[in-house]
Amino acid sequence: MRVEKVWLDSYPQGTAKEVDVDSYPSVARMVEDSFRKFGPRPAFANMGRTLTYADIDRLSAAFGSFLLDHLKLKKGDRVAIMLPNVLQYPVALFGVLRAGLTVVNTNPMYTARELKHQLNDSGASAIVVLDNFASVVQEVLPETKVRAVVTTALGDMLGFPKSVITNFVVRHVRKMVPDYDIQGAIRFNDALRRGAGSGLAKVDLGPGDIAFLQYTGGTTGVAKGAMLTHRNMVANMLQVGAWFGPAIREGEEVMVTALPLYHIFALTCNCLVFMNVGGLNVLITNPRDMAGFVKEISGLKFTGITGVNTLFNGLLNTPGFDQVDFSRLHMSFGGGMAVQRAVAERWNKVTGCSLVEGYGMTESAPVATVNILGGEFTGSIGVPAPSTELSIQDDDGAIKPAGEIGEICIRGPQVMRGYWQRPEETTKVLSADGWLRTGDIGRMDERGFFYIVDRKKDMILVSGFNVYPNEIEDVIATHPGVLEVAAVGVPDDKSGEAVKVVIVKKDPALTADDIRAHCKAELTGYKQPRFIEFRDALPKTNVGKILRRELRDSPPRSG
Repeated sequence: MRVEKVWLDSYPQGTAKEVDVDSYPSVARMVEDSFRKFGPRPAFANMGRTLTYADIDRLSAAFGSFLLDHLKLKKGDRVAIMLPNVLQYPVALFGVLRAGLTVVNTNPMYTARELKHQLNDSGASAIVVLDNFASVVQEVLPETKVRAVVTTALGDMLGFPKSVITNFVVRHVRKMVPDYDIQGAIRFNDALRRGAGSGLAKVDLGPGDIAFLQYTGGTTGVAKGAMLTHRNMVANMLQVGAWFGPAIREGEEVMVTALPLYHIFALTCNCLVFMNVGGLNVLITNPRDMAGFVKEISGLKFTGITGVNTLFNGLLNTPGFDQVDFSRLHMSFGGGMAVQRAVAERWNKVTGCSLVEGYGMTESAPVATVNILGGEFTGSIGVPAPSTELSIQDDDGAIKPAGEIGEICIRGPQVMRGYWQRPEETTKVLSADGWLRTGDIGRMDERGFFYIVDRKKDMILVSGFNVYPNEIEDVIATHPGVLEVAAVGVPDDKSGEAVKVVIVKKDPALTADDIRAHCKAELTGYKQPRFIEFRDALPKTNVGKILRRELRDSPPRSG
């Protein structure tokens, strides 16, 4: 099914309309080329320590050798990485990929229930985890097939004496590390020492090999692993790079990386895109500490930043941010959730740099559309990225003309192979001719700019993270005091949307605090309900389906 690419006429002059997705056979080959080309240049910085491209080359090769030679993992085996933005992350990431293994990015804030599902579903053989979260790994380990655990402390790669001081403060002063005892666990630095003794064996990697199992929710409430191949990731890296190409200065870009690298947005748009051009990623470990965040970038002449609307809004409302040096800032890229006009306009006023909104999803690695760099805020999600097609389709897959509303569909080399071991779920979203059905309702104007009108799914978007009502409902329904429950998203100034649950009691004594305690044990923070409401009955159709829209439209109130 062909579409007329009217959007190409809206491309800025000099922007490539297509990319050569066969430039690199794998992500591993791309980063190895960068290691050779940019060796002495800074690649990643965190908490005052900087690693060069040569450092990442040496350390990731050592970690890859450890995985192959000492853990005896084989090509295609899955390795979970449960780390925030610390220097260990890129070392582990590229070690896994260069060893021909598959990365399973894992949210460090997962509860035991969430982690167990992801480890079992992916069949992960090993996991790399920060000490702060290792107690959760210990809890689920006996119920998984994970046979090797690599642990690390927050300051392990900061160098002496900072590493010792940082680790002491984190463990003994701030008491941020719950006790754990994982028999046979290997320390990250020990793994590097073991792997350093032998060279990393060359692994035959091709474009079709799976680079990442990137987990995303679903309408069933069960997280599914999007199979993102090396070709998918290389393609999206090149697509984003081509769009910003005229503005990117090789070897000079300094990117503030506050979104977690385990999230597909930062993984592609910060880590991969700017490694390919010799950029520096400055890793922010805890962006929720806005005062600390501003302090960390106050002496940094950064050239670019990515984030979600809530992050940009938070920075704008943090004292001292308006005093930061924005003299070199020329790229601000927002995604993950809708950018609000008020935030975009204020960002431009304070920083002198326009906030460019893009759109995509985990299944598209993730970028599908981008707005024009330097353009004014329009509320559009932009035009399709190079080598990408978008269409508006009806429920039968017929393409609708400009101006008409339907489901946004994506086709391009960045679209996933499918969901890991879920062929039925894959066929629901991927057509035979390659269209990915996004579940978002939108329209295209005559110039090829796309706009989101509504969301077809009942998905809730909290600060750029997908939250699926069925998962929330399944958890709350296990509470003995609950008869019925429905979860919906409601507007929230800070997070875009917040989770609201409406409950019919089985036990009259049930309280909102009971529900909060139950959810805290089973759901990571952004999935926990902000608003809890009790009713005598839930609104339903004549066949018993809950009318979520009625619940969304009623004013939220705390229970």
